[in-house]
Amino acid sequence: MSDVIELTRPSAHVARVWLNRPEVRNAFNDEVIAALTRTFEMLAHDKDLRVVVLGAHGKAFCAGADLHWMKAMAGYSWDENRADAQRLADMLWTLDQCPVPIVGRIQGDCYAGGMGLAAVCDVLVAVEGATFCLSEARLGLLPATISPYVARAMGAQAARRYMVTAERFGAAQAHALGMVHELATPDTLDARVDELVATLVANGPAAVRACKALVRDVAGQPITAELRGETARRIADIRASEEGREGLASFLNKRPPHWLP
Repeated sequence: MSDVIELTRPSAHVARVWLNRPEVRNAFNDEVIAALTRTFEMLAHDKDLRVVVLGAHGKAFCAGADLHWMKAMAGYSWDENRADAQRLADMLWTLDQCPVPIVGRIQGDCYAGGMGLAAVCDVLVAVEGATFCLSEARLGLLPATISPYVARAMGAQAARRYMVTAERFGAAQAHALGMVHELATPDTLDARVDELVATLVANGPAAVRACKALVRDVAGQPITAELRGETARRIADIRASEEGREGLASFLNKRPPHWLP
């Protein structure tokens, strides 16, 4: 594992991935992008995993692109820029496709590419004083690779405003827009994240994975006969599964399900 990313496993069911460049406010560079891609590719194949926490060491979650990386990009050809941007797009896709929920832990600055990371999280908890910004337009750039995830997380109308103005906005506004699910104080952030992790671990492991895939597959789709049939098939599959039968039996018999740690 690269030093720019720290991976810890407090249990077989939980992984914690930390951006680990606090001296530069956890800014992106090609090494961070490669390390995140490798880490989540590995986690995606872990059958025991039930939840990933994505956080960052230091005062900021992620300040966007690293200054030295930006200086190098200034001399790139079109083809080099295209390849570089593709690596970032592929990294975000890898995180977005993680089969288990990602709980985002946000503190300090969450700018530019950092907002892309926040937007791919399934549950987002932010410190009340956190600051968000889609800052690319200030530099004559645009947040292209992160845009599908940011627009999905905050809504198209809000994304239009904050992408074109590059304004900073606070955690309360991000919460009002629905991007941030919960606000916490610095003293309660980790406790709230831990509570959410415990909640997710207590749910049926296969059901949680299926719920995440379900939202991805049905969101924005017309409610056709085919979609209705597909949703009926999915619930029939899970009801008839070993986990579904165990969950129902444990509920009816007022006992804990077998999947609880």
